[in-house]
Amino acid sequence: MGSEGPAAVTIHVTGFKKFHGVSENPTETIVSNLKEYTKKNGLPKGLILGSCSVLETAGQGALTPLYQTLQSALNGKDSESSSSGRIIWLHFGVNSGASRFAIEHQAVNEATFRCPDEMGWKPQQKEPIIRADGGISRVRQTSLPVEEITKALAKKGYEVMTSDDAGRFVCNYVYYHSLCFAEQNGTKSLFVHVPLFLTIDEETQMKFAASLLEVLTSLCQ
Repeated sequence: MGSEGPAAVTIHVTGFKKFHGVSENPTETIVSNLKEYTKKNGLPKGLILGSCSVLETAGQGALTPLYQTLQSALNGKDSESSSSGRIIWLHFGVNSGASRFAIEHQAVNEATFRCPDEMGWKPQQKEPIIRADGGISRVRQTSLPVEEITKALAKKGYEVMTSDDAGRFVCNYVYYHSLCFAEQNGTKSLFVHVPLFLTIDEETQMKFAASLLEVLTSLCQ
């Protein structure tokens, strides 16, 4: 009915554990503390904060838990909370050399890891991430408006940019799988790279994550 207002948006969030060269991954802290942080500071109207999961920083070895996490969002939705079109997967990863946040526009169907992942896998032959999807030049893009998201966050005072290169390591690997899953299931997916806490402190990054939830909710209602 017209008086019911817009349907809720459900956002599920993932981060990563430590990996080679990054002994403390800020995304593990952000995602682990996000529910408590939003409980204390409030959630935007119309947002349901779903699961907050921390993944192993691994490619093939972490696919089963990744897909279990993605599928659980669809299995857990009910008619009152949201249709699949109002489910967003928000993935956080760290770029240790970055000085600002990056909203990732796309992922590439290529796995060429610069070092072994946390389960010892190191693809070096420019392998396609999903062979059935075609060659390593295949790109998948998020259906979310990255430019609008970036501008909205910049207006809130954050150092943030739009990026077309999520790397070729685990972040890109997970994002590609998530974008493929989102297209098949009518959901949305977004990957965001954050700097180390040494570059942008933890409190600012928690505020950024909460602001991002707010922006995504307003754009998707």
